[in-house]
Amino acid sequence: MADGPYIEPNPPRGVVERLRANFPDLDLREREFRGELTVRVPATRIVDVCRFLKDDPGTAFEQLCAVVGMHFLGRDYEHEVAYQLYSMSRNHRIRLLVRLAPGEGVPTLTPVWPGANWPEREAFDLVGIRFEGHPDPRRIIMPEDYPDHPLRKDFDLEGGSSDIELPSRPVSPGFRDMEHS
Repeated sequence: MADGPYIEPNPPRGVVERLRANFPDLDLREREFRGELTVRVPATRIVDVCRFLKDDPGTAFEQLCAVVGMHFLGRDYEHEVAYQLYSMSRNHRIRLLVRLAPGEGVPTLTPVWPGANWPEREAFDLVGIRFEGHPDPRRIIMPEDYPDHPLRKDFDLEGGSSDIELPSRPVSPGFRDMEHS
């Protein structure tokens, strides 16, 4: 094999075994799909799990690559937060997934990875996920006084309350246009 960076084709199953050994009280659910490993972690323990994954020499996840917030309708949870971690020294990746009930928040990961600051702000701003203990919870994209979160599934495409009647047709079609077709 040539020298240089490459993507390890095998998911790091040993990481899950280390997590289970160090957190025997947690019901960690793992799933593998197309060579990528996802582990579901309770929101209340995400900071402990991430601190372990970063500091433990056997896992050494030095980098938080992404924080992604998702909103769902009609499920027993309202939000999911996906954390994509990468170990530069071991060249393995893992995704942690947290599910949040309506109105529930998740602790911020800024004490573990300070770089979580802006991605968490973006997930709040666009999806409405609250990161408890965040050092700077201001909006990052939308105006500070904007009442909605535009990437929620229940967000009206016209950007306003769905009970407002427009005096003319909007430039771009949206849900209200479909209702009047």
